[in-house]
Amino acid sequence: MNGDYRKIELIMALRNQGIRDRKILEAIERTPREMFLSPAFQPMAYADQALPIACGQTISQPFVVAFMTDRLKLNDRCKVLEVGTGSGYQAAILSPLCRRVYTIERFRTLAS
Repeated sequence: MNGDYRKIELIMALRNQGIRDRKILEAIERTPREMFLSPAFQPMAYADQALPIACGQTISQPFVVAFMTDRLKLNDRCKVLEVGTGSGYQAAILSPLCRRVYTIERFRTLAS
């Protein structure tokens, strides 16, 4: 199954779970989640599940990212502070939806 098909399946699953904001769905569709994962986990990038990253952390499942983002009710004037950058995926989803995203991470491995 190719990446585009898996991505479409994920977007449809998010819609079925109540995520309706077009901008959030577009941000998820346009952000290559596989780029935030190690090569071993890239084939599972569009599964709606959390996946391991460095330092014993995880990249959040796409539904959780979409749900949290939806609840923020962002607009182009908002500034967001994210504590715990992790892979950077959540910040990448937030960036087209608001004015600015600030994010901090305590693990150097993840920060770099």
